[in-house]
Parts: sequence; C-alpha cells; structure tokens
Amino acid sequence: MLAEGRWDVFLLDGSERTRLRPGPRDLRVLVDGHLRERRGPLAVRVPYVTKDGYLAVRTWLRPAHAEAGRVDITGATLRVAARLHGASLVDGAEVRLRLRGGEGTVRTVEPLVAEDGRSFSFTVDDETLDSGIWDMFVRPAPGAPMIRLARLLDDVADRKHVHVYPGAMAGEVLVRPYYTVDNDLSLEVKRTG
Repeated sequence: MLAEGRWDVFLLDGSERTRLRPGPRDLRVLVDGHLRERRGPLAVRVPYVTKDGYLAVRTWLRPAHAEAGRVDITGATLRVAARLHGASLVDGAEVRLRLRGGEGTVRTVEPLVAEDGRSFSFTVDDETLDSGIWDMFVRPAPGAPMIRLARLLDDVADRKHVHVYPGAMAGEVLVRPYYTVDNDLSLEVKRTG
C-alpha cells in the first residue's frame, strides 16, 4: 500500500526513468465509491494530472474514515450527513469541532446515528462558535481515536477549489464550510460586527 500523500508516476526502462503523461483515464469506478461498504484500513487512490501536465496519484491511508456527504447551511445552522467506514458508532459517540490554534477549544455535538451504526448526521449552531477555522472529527465510541471528516471516496483528488460552498450570514456571523487541501471538511467562522 502507498503511504498517504501525492505520488508522481514514472516509467522505469533499465536505468532510465521517465515521468509519465496521462492518457485517457476511465474513473467511472471511483464516482460512486462512497456508496460501497469499506473496512479499515481504508486505502484510496485517485489518479490526476499535475499542474505541469504529468500523471500523479493522490493517496489516503487511514485506519477508519468518516465520509462527508450532504452539507447544508441555513442561517446559523450547519447540518452534515456522513458515513463511517472501518468502524461503527456506539452509545457515547460524539462529533467534535476543534478550533485551529485555539489552545484546545472544542465544541462537542451528539450525532444522530442511523440503525446501521455507520450513517450519521449532526447539526451545529454556528453562532456559538468563535471566529476561526473549525476542523471536524467523529469519535465513534468513548475513548476511541477521533476520525477526521473528509470527502475521499470519489474521483476528485483536489476538492478545495472544485467543491466550493457559499458563505451564509447569520446576524453578524459569516460561516462557510469548505474542504481543505487534504479533502478534509472544515468550517470557517468570521464575525463581521
């Protein structure tokens, strides 16, 4: 398995190595990847074209994964649906939003868990969050490691500038969910007043 990261693709011919340019890529098998049940560890590989026109592969390797689904923002309320792969949610599961650089500032939300123990959703009142970037995690069981919410199981290697959510005003608070350079889901909160 390839470690998590970005990998350039080369052709080795004897002692020579040549960086490859992409040809036709049939990625249809990746499009509905989020619909398949996956066990941990989760290994995801998505081929893509680099800015300079070469073939590369974006890889993720995680013990378990929380695949972000529908993200809705209405006024001061953010609602996220997700599905857990490689683990199950049990009583005491929680969603945590952690403020970057916030010296441990965390907001905890109880998820609404489906009967299958894998699908879940949660709602956050954005007006209660301090200004800054909030990263989202799920803890599937008390004492279990936190799992980052992300969108990995499709054919998009770099979601940040492709899948863009509009900001929403709630009083004097501007909130905008977004995907990071690693396709992790975060929330930007800005107080305008």
